[in-house]
Amino acid sequence: MFDFDATLPLMALQFLLLASVLNLIFYKPLTKALDDRDNYIRTNHLDARERLAKAERLTHEYEQQLAEARRQSQAIVAQAQAEAQKITAEKIAQAQQEAQAQREQVAQEIEQQKQEALRSLEQQVDALSRQILEKLLQPTLV
Repeated sequence: MFDFDATLPLMALQFLLLASVLNLIFYKPLTKALDDRDNYIRTNHLDARERLAKAERLTHEYEQQLAEARRQSQAIVAQAQAEAQKITAEKIAQAQQEAQAQREQVAQEIEQQKQEALRSLEQQVDALSRQILEKLLQPTLV
């Protein structure tokens, strides 16, 4: 079936020549493109991981800052409420003191008016007593 004549080495030479040409023209650029694509994918994947890690880190930092801001705002609100209660208590105490002072002043005025009324009544009683005595004693003196 097979003849081992000069065509066999020529066919082998053609095969080797075809394989080297295909290697230079087709396989090397194809493997280079595949390697470049693999490197591109690997680089993008690593870059995406780094970005994701950075995003998670920033998210964690922002959440901590937000929690701290909430704590500070709650502290400020609590402080403001405490100050408001203190001011309210002071105003109430001041108003009670003023009311007590007014009550005492009114009580003094009432006491003064009472004393004046008693003095006036005593004078009137004295005057009426004299008039009664004069009327009673006048007919006997005459």
